[in-house]
Amino acid sequence: MPSTTAPLDLLLLPEWIVPVEPAGVVLREHALGIRDGRIVLIAPRAQALALPAAERRELPGTLLAPGLVNAHGHAAMSLFRGLADDLPLMTWLQEHIWPAEAKWVGEDFVRDGTELAIAEQLKGGITAFSDMYFFPEVASEVVHRTGVRAQITIPVLNFPVPGAHDTDEALRRGLELFADLRHHPRIKMAFGPHAPYTVSDDRLERVRVLAEQLDAGIHMHVHETAFEVQQALEQSGERPLARLARLGLLGPRFQAVHMTQIDDADLSLLVQHNASVIHCPESNLKLASGFCPVERLWQAGVNVAVGTDGAASNNDLDLLGETRTAALLAKAVAGSATALDAHRALRMATLNGARALGIDEDCGSLQLGKSADLVAFDLSGLAQQPVYDPVSQLIYACGRDCVRHVWVGGKALLEDGRLSRLDEDELRAKARAWGQRIVGA
Repeated sequence: MPSTTAPLDLLLLPEWIVPVEPAGVVLREHALGIRDGRIVLIAPRAQALALPAAERRELPGTLLAPGLVNAHGHAAMSLFRGLADDLPLMTWLQEHIWPAEAKWVGEDFVRDGTELAIAEQLKGGITAFSDMYFFPEVASEVVHRTGVRAQITIPVLNFPVPGAHDTDEALRRGLELFADLRHHPRIKMAFGPHAPYTVSDDRLERVRVLAEQLDAGIHMHVHETAFEVQQALEQSGERPLARLARLGLLGPRFQAVHMTQIDDADLSLLVQHNASVIHCPESNLKLASGFCPVERLWQAGVNVAVGTDGAASNNDLDLLGETRTAALLAKAVAGSATALDAHRALRMATLNGARALGIDEDCGSLQLGKSADLVAFDLSGLAQQPVYDPVSQLIYACGRDCVRHVWVGGKALLEDGRLSRLDEDELRAKARAWGQRIVGA
């Protein structure tokens, strides 16, 4: 028990607490105490009520869990939601998305789109997300202002991108941002080479050297489609993941997004280098990209996280729904009803995501000393009754409408379903204005 000389800032009294670590634990009639933005108490309700607290919050019928971690997305692409649906990946990308980005993406687009994405994610219980997009300095400013937690990546491609004429400029500006945000409590910088087929060996080598120097993550689309792998084999005789391993990019900091194509050699490389895989099932399903073998990866010891991808290919940023899809799909792919059970699915959406992004010392589970990044889910609705296992109900019977409260670093960013730092009417008006401009062009 903590010292009683300093009162708690906030004492939360939910019906259930699911700390995620230790695995499989559900605490009932317990309370969680916060001081200076950190978790300092998890104790039986009666003991906790005996401690002084500046504020006590009764949360009947709610499950208190770590904030969800959306381990892959393109936040500002929320403004392209539904722009080019029902198309294969390369057609969607080369004929629709890249031209639209070249025409419309600028600082205002990224600012407005990132605000919209953060608002949507907070209302869905997401407290941390990875953003792989352009104008990272603008995205980081929005993250700072809105109070959420994020990994922001530096875009690296062979061709000019919005905000950078070439790789040299992108990396130069990125390194300045690394320096500016080195001590930021909620923003972690990483490198974001787009994909093996859009980044050459020399540029990947530069990313590797810089990532090692800065102890930074490398976040990259890898093996998203069978076509990508087959094309690489035809051109070089080498699978993309094997190429990345040869170039020295794989390691504990490497975040392999999608990985729908995995053979025995790929699995061996992932295990050997302790790389993380970020699974985006709904985007992969919508684009018919393939199936990530989540259960096989999990049983081999690979850290598997979950991401929504961007709203342009999903079309939402609903990580709770994404996690349900991941759990159901894992069972079908593995041919086993026991694959990716509800507790492991929640872990994939919280602690595994934090581990992939290198922020698991700070968040991803409810443990003493960690940041108070929390979400309270309301399980009192008719659609959640009766509650035999609250974690099963959360994964299989809850939607993001069940999210009631969200805290990041102990600060309330969502209260009773209402955003505390963002104006929903203003965001809606901005999004509609962008839609009218883009469609009318």
